[in-house]
Amino acid sequence: MSRASKGIRALHYCCILILVSFAPLSACSSRDTLHTGSGEPRPYITILAPLHFPQQPSKKIMSEIESLTGVQLDIRWVPEGVYTDKMNTGLTTNSLAKVTFVKFSDYNLVKNAIRSDAFWEIGPYLQNYGNLKGLDNSILDQTAVDGKIYGLYTERPSSRQGVIIRKDWLDHLQLKEPGTLEELYEVMRQFTYQDPDGNGKQDTIGVVDRNDLVYGVFKTLSSYFGTPNNWKIENNRLIPDFMTDEYIDTMNFMRKLYVEGIINKDFALTSKEIQRDRFIHGEAGVYIGSMTDVQRLSIEAQALNPKAEFTLVNRIQGPEGFKVWSIPNYNGLFLFSKKAIPTEQELKQVLGFFDRTMDKDVANLMMYGVEGRHYELANGKVILPEETSQLRVNEVNPLYSLMIADIGNTNIMQVAQKEQLTDLADQLSKDNEQFVVDDPTVQLSSPTFDEKNVELSSMIADATYNYILGKIDTDGFKDVIERWKNSGGDQIMEEYNEALASEH
Repeated sequence: MSRASKGIRALHYCCILILVSFAPLSACSSRDTLHTGSGEPRPYITILAPLHFPQQPSKKIMSEIESLTGVQLDIRWVPEGVYTDKMNTGLTTNSLAKVTFVKFSDYNLVKNAIRSDAFWEIGPYLQNYGNLKGLDNSILDQTAVDGKIYGLYTERPSSRQGVIIRKDWLDHLQLKEPGTLEELYEVMRQFTYQDPDGNGKQDTIGVVDRNDLVYGVFKTLSSYFGTPNNWKIENNRLIPDFMTDEYIDTMNFMRKLYVEGIINKDFALTSKEIQRDRFIHGEAGVYIGSMTDVQRLSIEAQALNPKAEFTLVNRIQGPEGFKVWSIPNYNGLFLFSKKAIPTEQELKQVLGFFDRTMDKDVANLMMYGVEGRHYELANGKVILPEETSQLRVNEVNPLYSLMIADIGNTNIMQVAQKEQLTDLADQLSKDNEQFVVDDPTVQLSSPTFDEKNVELSSMIADATYNYILGKIDTDGFKDVIERWKNSGGDQIMEEYNEALASEH
């Protein structure tokens, strides 16, 4: 099949997923419960969840989860690239599923809805469940709105950010893995101009990026430059990251990559799917983002070119040493709609489902799949063979989106042997903990930020792209900052600084 045909099929598939996710619920969605063949009622639970993989999880595994938990699930899987838009549509039209996943990066979008009583406060109920009562209080506190708990968190390391590199290209050009910003630039430059794939053509670029200043290249690169994580405390006052010299330095570096053709010219318009496609097809040699993507990227790249070999780097030294931005230890939250879950009794049933997913049988099924098909057991520990890696990607891994508190869940079996790249990604993510940069506003409140951040952050994002593309200069960028201040930014800074002062 030609690459174009594959692209059309992939686009067609994504369209189908999106259409399905927007389709109305089946007739049984209007009922709180369904009945099994034995006459026992089964709660009916609708969930809006992001799909990070090409296809939905195995129907057999989903059926087994329903059987074990005693519920009927209607999961509305939405491709991750359009998930925020879909979630916002449900929020603004008051047509949310019973349970909605909200990404950490989108949490501020829903805080006003939380304060408007659109979601259940679940904190008082957690002690009634064997697993939920053991959730990490420090993480729950990070998620709190006005001191109240509304969501069940998906747990993640503080930072999985790093650099995925074509090792076979490094070897071909006799380059070592980069350890500084200067060395990273040189690797990307040679990947662009020195024929790293040895085909005699100049048809490669150093790094491929997408239209995302957070999870794409920019924010990780900026942390290497020493840029604060969203906000910086300077002289006991908070200032936003884009007012720092380090942010400007990052934009200048990105502009250099753009001018020299080291980064894809259309990065400001490129989707995550296209970015990944270009990387696995060998058009670029560097991918900056979540290191845990490396195993899947490797599998797909080697299916096209068996000689493709990847490695990872997490320590890139900048002017201030090693730095990498972090998120709080939750990647997102499941929130519970008061409109879709009208009674306390039904809320308890839904919470009971999530509590049950943390039990050993369900949690390990969601994490590893089926023994003998997806993994093996040896001395009570899990072995994840390389040869079943693609099978897990297709059938099991999408379920990670539904798992709450998985890192801290002691019911999940330990892994004795992982795929080599997965193991390396986990090791380097753990190493990142030594030099993560936290956002000092995570537990501070600014009503103006919650209300206006979407508008104001897009203003800065547009200016950042325009600076990198050479459409505005430093003065033009400063003009946008002044507009940001006058449009509510000054008020946000004032509110955050008042909140900071009250903490001390």
